[in-house]
Amino acid sequence: MATPEQVTVWIGLDVGKESHFADVLDNDGERLFSRAIGNDQGDIEALLDRAGRHGVPGLAIDQPGSIAQLVLAVAAKREVPVAYVPGLVMRRAADLYPGEAKTDRRDAYIIADTARTRRKQVHWLDTASDELLAQLRVLDGFDTDLAADQTRVTNRLRDALTSISPVLERAIGKRLHQAGVRDLLTQHPTPTALRAAGPEQVRAAVARRSPRLAPKVAEAVAKALAAQDVTVPAEAATGRVIAELAGELDRIFARRDALEKEIEAVFLAHPFGEILASLPGVGARTGARILAEIGDGTDFASGAKLAAYAGLAPVTRQSGTSLNAETRSRRGNHRLKNAMFLAAFCSLRDPGSRAFYERKRAEGKRHNAAIICLARRRCDVILAMLRSRQPYQPNRKKAAKAA
Repeated sequence: MATPEQVTVWIGLDVGKESHFADVLDNDGERLFSRAIGNDQGDIEALLDRAGRHGVPGLAIDQPGSIAQLVLAVAAKREVPVAYVPGLVMRRAADLYPGEAKTDRRDAYIIADTARTRRKQVHWLDTASDELLAQLRVLDGFDTDLAADQTRVTNRLRDALTSISPVLERAIGKRLHQAGVRDLLTQHPTPTALRAAGPEQVRAAVARRSPRLAPKVAEAVAKALAAQDVTVPAEAATGRVIAELAGELDRIFARRDALEKEIEAVFLAHPFGEILASLPGVGARTGARILAEIGDGTDFASGAKLAAYAGLAPVTRQSGTSLNAETRSRRGNHRLKNAMFLAAFCSLRDPGSRAFYERKRAEGKRHNAAIICLARRRCDVILAMLRSRQPYQPNRKKAAKAA
């Protein structure tokens, strides 16, 4: 496969569901040709062939998601390097070009020219075929969708509970992640139904899947029922909605639990899975997401590059003598950033991570800022682990000094 330094023909592709628009530039920025192509193998191959007649082609896209998967597969087959220009970067770069129109042709040109002039700054995707990594990306994307559904249904359920009994929602709304509480709302979704069931049935409904929580929930429900004896209008209809939402939420939890086991199996089957899993705080979900986003890490020259890609590198704000500070970045790959943040937070039980966190807190940083610093530090560790293909060794420096 050609390297980014060897590319002399730049194909900017404004990706679409049914068709893409391509603008092809030479190394001096002169347009060679532009055209719309269908999102099918024949058209994509014809585009690469035509561009290849002018030199070494390189592809630049603004969307590496599902609608671009065929493009990435064909590029990998033809050994064409692919640069990723994020949409936000492309839109900001558009301000530097004449005109204010928003068209596919203009977007494709800006993508190509941005990659051409910033070939060392744009992120070059790893398009090499890796079946396990491809599976992880698909499963991780599905898990992300289910997590969003879980949040949406939980919020809708708590809103419905609040509409008929605010005090009941305060008593059990924060415990909807417990299976027994979901069972209770499926069977007895309203204050009237809970009163009719009585304390023993309430406790039994919760105890079937959350036995240790049952006495606390039964007591909290009893206090909530005693605090409100007014029945709001349409309670029965709202109760039907609550019961259905509780059942739907339970199914989402079950699907995510099963999916987590599948993700863990694929993650640990990957050559880098057990290596990443050795790092404190990295579980199946966070490890799979990190691996899905960075692959083998060869696209990143250093931990600083990885931190910048993830949006973990601090941003300096300076203007004369009135402003001189560092803030967190709002750019980067948010999926990777969230995974790195969660892994860093979960690693606080590790003595080394806790000591680093406490040092940052002693320097005056708030909790989230200290976690971000820890996540940034772990970027160097992760890259070192992937390159050496060795698991995490917390005392490696001490052992080296002793040797």
